[in-house]
Order: sequence, then structure tokens, then C-alpha cells
Amino acid sequence: MLSAWLLPEHIADVLPAQARRIEILRRALLDRARGYGFELVMPPLLEHLESLLSGTGRELDLKTFKLVDQLSGRTLGLRADTTPQAARIDAHLLNREGVTRLCYCGPVLHTRPAGMNATREPLQFGAEIFGHAGLEADLEVMELALDCLRAAGVHDLVIDLADARVLRGVLAGVPFDASRLQDVVAALSDKDAAAVDALTAGLPDETRQALRALLRLYGGDEVLPAAHASLPARPLVRIALEQLEWLARQLRSAFPGLRIGFDLSDMSGYAYYSGTRFAVYGGGSSDALARGGRYDEVGAVFGRNRPAAGFSLDLKALAEHAPPVPAGKAIRAPWGVSAELRAAVRQLRENGETVIALLPGHEVEAQAFECDRELMLQDGRWLLRTVS
Repeated sequence: MLSAWLLPEHIADVLPAQARRIEILRRALLDRARGYGFELVMPPLLEHLESLLSGTGRELDLKTFKLVDQLSGRTLGLRADTTPQAARIDAHLLNREGVTRLCYCGPVLHTRPAGMNATREPLQFGAEIFGHAGLEADLEVMELALDCLRAAGVHDLVIDLADARVLRGVLAGVPFDASRLQDVVAALSDKDAAAVDALTAGLPDETRQALRALLRLYGGDEVLPAAHASLPARPLVRIALEQLEWLARQLRSAFPGLRIGFDLSDMSGYAYYSGTRFAVYGGGSSDALARGGRYDEVGAVFGRNRPAAGFSLDLKALAEHAPPVPAGKAIRAPWGVSAELRAAVRQLRENGETVIALLPGHEVEAQAFECDRELMLQDGRWLLRTVS
């Protein structure tokens, strides 16, 4: 018989030491975003389903928990991604002219985990720029993502760059139904040459050769010259490659030592992204710690189709790769009803100190704190003494 206290699969409590680690990261990342001028928003955890899923594609639909609102009878969804909510806020609640920078941090829920050891309840941190179509916004969100990971103490950062417009340029003018396109996108992402050949049978030779070439276009700086040589010289393809070159130069200038890769066949989120996209790795993780890019159509369904670029990451996953947090310093104090003692404790806490009162019959058991001082009564006064 299963225990009544057993949590659902891929759902877990966050215990004190890890919660403290995550909270320190949350504050550091929000402060870093504020330094770039991003404003914090706090969207609700659930919304009407059509608002959460409008324009987001089938993948997010499959990730979203659904339930019926007993007040209205309408179907609600528990958010699986906060980006559509940020787009709704930009379009309907703020409705500003010019650029709007928004950031957020809160839980999202997924019907299925992204991997064997992944949680279904990530703590999503993200940042979005609305209203600017130029590469300056793409570069800013990439720089903020890298700065956030550096602020978390993650080293050996690697950023992989791609662009959804490359495939769109290759397929320009070729009739393709949506289902077949999804299969081609999946085959390219999996580097499955046999599947690509089978799915593109009957297409023009130039298109088939270009799709085969995409399968080989991943690696370092050699990728972009090879792409110029092997892909059709179409405007959309040329613009995408030139912009990837520009972004790589700017990132190298701002982050000396940053490793930059390119993977032109990685089509993750192809239906969602409209331009550049990126993934950041580091800390020995084989999974991306942050993902983002340009998604100019995200606000169209809310009646305000504004350019948009951004990124997001899971703070719980990031905490696993960030350096350990040392135990916090604290003051040990006796418990008592003396007005002088209680006033001394209050004053210390108001000054930002952590004071742990020894409740009657107990010693200090707080593992997350190291009591390096204690409050002692000496000559009628409560004074601090260093604990050896």
C-alpha cells in the first residue's frame, strides 16, 4: 500500500539547505536583471486555458495541466511557461509605447518531466524585452543570461547559437504541410539523415541537398563559412548567418574566454522561435542551464504583435550546478522573559543579524547556521562574545 505522504512522481519537497541555496540565487538573478532595467512582474499560476496556450504551439499544450473552474465552468490551465503571460501583460495591462523589459520568477508545472531526473515543478526565472526588433535586444538577453549564470558561480560557460530563419529560408517556396514539417524538424534536431531523406523525397534537389547539409552544420567557427558555401544564397538564410556572425563577435568582446558553438540543424522550438535562438551550458552540465531567443509572434494573439526576445532557466536545476553555499553566521542567545534580554535580541535582529534563541531543554540544531557568537549577561549588560 502506498504511503499517504508519498508525493507524485518527479515532484519533491525542497528542504532547508537547498531552499536557502535557491533563494540566494533568486535574489542574485533578480538583482542582476534589475541592473539591466528589467521590471519584476508576478503573473498568476493559473489562467483561462486559451490565454495560456494561444499561439504557443502543440508542445506547450501537452505540457500543461488542465482543470475546470467551479465558479465559471471554463477550462483553466496551470502555467507551463511564463512567457505567454508576460506577453499578455505587455499587450493588455501595460500597453506602453517603445521598449518594455520584464522579468519574473515563480513555479511552473509540467505534465511530464523534461528528463529522467528532471522535476515537473521548475522554478522558472526569465526575462523578456518587448518592442525592439533589432539585434541589440537579442544581444542584451544573451548577455543577461550569461551574467546570471556567472552571478550564480557557474564557470566554463558555452553558448550554442542557431536561427529558425535558416530552415525557413531553405524551405522558401516549397509546399510543405504542417505534419510533414514537424517530422522534418524532429529529424533535423535528432541528426537523423535517413529520416530526412525519406521525408524529403520528391522535393527539389537544391532543397534536399541543403537539408542534408544542415545535418553537418554544427561545431565551432567553421560552421558559418561552411553554411555560406553549402546553403542556398537566399535572403533569409544570408541575413540569419550574418546576424549570427555579428552576435558571436559581440559576445566574444564582452565575455573573453566564452566558448561559442553553432548548431544550424537544432530546431528545438522551431514553431515558437522566429529568429535567433540560444542555449547556455556550464558547470559540467550536459543539459542547457538557460535557453532563449527571438519570438516575435508571441504577442499576436493578444492583439499587439510586438517584437520580443528573452530567455528562461530553472533555478532548481541551476542550484545543482552552482557552488555550495556556506552556512550562515548566527548568534546564539538564551531564552528568557527579561525585558533587557528581549530588547537586545530585537535590536540585533533589526540590525540584520540572525539570532537563534535556545528554547528550554534544547540546544541549537539549525544545520544551516553556524553560531560564531553568543549573547551573554555580563555585569548586568547583554554583550556578544565570540564562540571559539
